[in-house]
Amino acid sequence: MSLTIDQSVTQSVPGPRPATHVVLQEPDAPQERRRSTATLRATDGYAIGGALVAALCMAALLFTSILPFNAPFGFVVVTYLLFVPTYALLVSMDESGPAVRDRVAAVVIHSLAFVMLLALVFVIAYSLIRGAQALRFINFLTKDLASTGPLDPLSSGGVLHAIVGTLIMIGIALAITIPLGVMCAVFLNEIPGGFTRFVRTLVEAMTALPSIVAGLFIYATFILILGFPKSGLAAALAMSVMMLPIIIRSADVVLRLVPGTLREASYAMGSGQWRTVWHVILPTARSGLTTAVILGTARGIGETSPVLLTAGVTASLNTNPFNGPMVSLPLQVFEFVKSPENTFIIRGFGTAGVLMILVLILFVAARLIGGRAPGNLTKRQARRRVAQSIRDVERMSGTTDSTANVTETTTPSP
Repeated sequence: MSLTIDQSVTQSVPGPRPATHVVLQEPDAPQERRRSTATLRATDGYAIGGALVAALCMAALLFTSILPFNAPFGFVVVTYLLFVPTYALLVSMDESGPAVRDRVAAVVIHSLAFVMLLALVFVIAYSLIRGAQALRFINFLTKDLASTGPLDPLSSGGVLHAIVGTLIMIGIALAITIPLGVMCAVFLNEIPGGFTRFVRTLVEAMTALPSIVAGLFIYATFILILGFPKSGLAAALAMSVMMLPIIIRSADVVLRLVPGTLREASYAMGSGQWRTVWHVILPTARSGLTTAVILGTARGIGETSPVLLTAGVTASLNTNPFNGPMVSLPLQVFEFVKSPENTFIIRGFGTAGVLMILVLILFVAARLIGGRAPGNLTKRQARRRVAQSIRDVERMSGTTDSTANVTETTTPSP
């Protein structure tokens, strides 16, 4: 390090003596090369591959020569337990301590995500493969089980009654929970106070409510006390009890993420609180609210015990949600797979495949309807905005021309 004293003196300008500037000059040092954390280097791949090969070799040595183990699942677990420290050792040869911890954490997180994805793919593939024999018959989707017995072939009967029952129940439940859930979330965000904290605590507690308790609640109040029969409406009410806390909690979190500057800008333009909520906050949080509805739908559409208690089981098609038993797809799966007959078990896996396809269709439809980001308009909305802008321009031009004519008429001639 060198020290340079810079004394600048100006003779032509009178005044106090200028200050002495001390400049520290650092010696030339090599610049540290920054590493991008968003890309995967070749050395990372080598470390992962080398650690995996070493772990497989050590696990094979343990299972074949040292330990009396031969379970395939145990081999996989031991290999993974050996892979993580081996990978950390290889990374430590080139990286510092923080980088080693970062890489090990990334490997663990990605491996857990891979395990979850593998389990999901296995469940979906296994259900579709086992139920393919039933799904290849068109009657499986167009007929009910009113005239089908356990010994009848797969070409007889279907699950139309369960599909219709599921759509009716989830439709009624969504009609109840979406407005109530969104309004409650808006209340929790826009009207703070002691009662708000109580409602939020109650909602958080209800998210862990067992489904059988919700079914017993509707069964005791709606069926036993009020005297209504078992029906699809009762099952939809039980689903609503399960879905409502999920939608409220998720929508509450989403509405909290709306920037406060948007509210302030709306208030500054003269809008009231509820006009701001309707025209600013809710459109901004539309995508997140759609996610909240999807989470609630996923919780309600897969329930079995509430439907069994409140709607019962039937083998025929019932489109009246106010009277008579009605069955859903999850409950029909339960009824199929508990049968000892192979044809009913195959129908059960086919019904599970239909349920997954139906859920996928509902989720895609929800994303198409409400999954657009704030400010992104559909083609129809864009055309309406352009047409409205043209009308506004024409209206303003006509107003300007009429004002000019009136001014010219009233101006006295020279």
